[in-house]
Amino acid sequence: MSCVVCHTEYPILTDFGRQFKLGGYTLGGAETDLPPIAFMLTPSFSMTNKGQPGGAAPHFADNSNFALNQASVFYSGKLFGPYAEGLFGKPAATFLNKFGTFIQATYDGVAQTFQWDNAEIRYADLGTAFGKPFSYGIYMNNNPGMQDPWNSSPVWSFPFSSSSLGPTPGASTLIDGGLSQQVGGLGGYVMLSNSIYLDIAGYHTLSTGFQRAMGVDPSGEAQVSGISPYWRLAYAKSMGHQSFEAGVFGLAANTYPGRDNSAGKDHIIDWGVDAQYQTSFGKHDITGLFSWIYERDTWSASQRLGGASNATDHLYSTKATIDYLYDKTYGGAVGYFQVNGSHDTLLHSESLSGSPLSDGFVIQLNYIPFNKSGGPSFWPKSNVKFSAQYIIYNRFDGARTNYDGTGRNAKDNNTLYLEAWIAF
Repeated sequence: MSCVVCHTEYPILTDFGRQFKLGGYTLGGAETDLPPIAFMLTPSFSMTNKGQPGGAAPHFADNSNFALNQASVFYSGKLFGPYAEGLFGKPAATFLNKFGTFIQATYDGVAQTFQWDNAEIRYADLGTAFGKPFSYGIYMNNNPGMQDPWNSSPVWSFPFSSSSLGPTPGASTLIDGGLSQQVGGLGGYVMLSNSIYLDIAGYHTLSTGFQRAMGVDPSGEAQVSGISPYWRLAYAKSMGHQSFEAGVFGLAANTYPGRDNSAGKDHIIDWGVDAQYQTSFGKHDITGLFSWIYERDTWSASQRLGGASNATDHLYSTKATIDYLYDKTYGGAVGYFQVNGSHDTLLHSESLSGSPLSDGFVIQLNYIPFNKSGGPSFWPKSNVKFSAQYIIYNRFDGARTNYDGTGRNAKDNNTLYLEAWIAF
């Protein structure tokens, strides 16, 4: 199938794309004998309003840098690809082909490291109860929320790609990438009547040896003690060419800060609400995304270890985005973001005032020349998205001006990012 069956502009999923994901990535026939392997490259250019002293990153200039932001390989589809029947026979293949996978490994061209990225194995099937259809699945993955079928929760939220060389605010909630690739989790979900979605999972930090084997540096990470529960409840409704979703999600964790268990545990709990609206009419595709996350932190260990000034803190983040695509080819998006919360001079040491407040806008223009009719004849299933993104900061780490004591202005961190997102 062409990209536009499952996506408007990738990675935004259509209703069909969400059904494909709920089905465990297994939909498909036997049209090829090749394994389900794909690739992604994102060559890029980054420029900030003012250069960053000492360089934007090791081996890069203080401004105006070209980079291969990412290079990824994917194994995604049926777990045994098209080979289950040949390997195990037809009866066994009927069962085994209900196992799907989405495994990504990524070379970071800025950090110059190679590691596993989002990774999941899932069993999915259909059933009926009281005359009502439902879909369900059981999964293992390494990033809380990556299994979510909507683009409004953190893992797949806008901006879908951004510069690794631009300055970024210091504060973020734990559920927004704070445990990604550091944990392993087991969970299950059910979608009742294509409307009510319930997802419950538990996560635990992976051993340092395993993380290093996967290319992840565990130094300084928050280590989950015991099991960290993740939950998700959403209501979805499709009406003709429109779809709507509203939901809640959350994560709770007892953690050892910096993997140091000498001073007890911190307790972190995140609560989030989200909504997504999508409509397609004529040559127009519009998607609206919203999320709000509240985090409550109890620093029983971090305060003793000198990592936090307060015994308790809170943090919240807001994201709101409108994405538009014309004729499956020309598009753009405008997003607003804000992170704010308690003043804590040790926890938010990057801020002179100890404030985590950062907010601003992300403006992006997209051109996807192969999205509608497919790639060039030598690789018709390839695609490319050319993007020009500009991040505008109103406040950065607590202040509009002089935020780091050197006279640097918040708007000096405004970042222009040009990218070619090549998928094949």
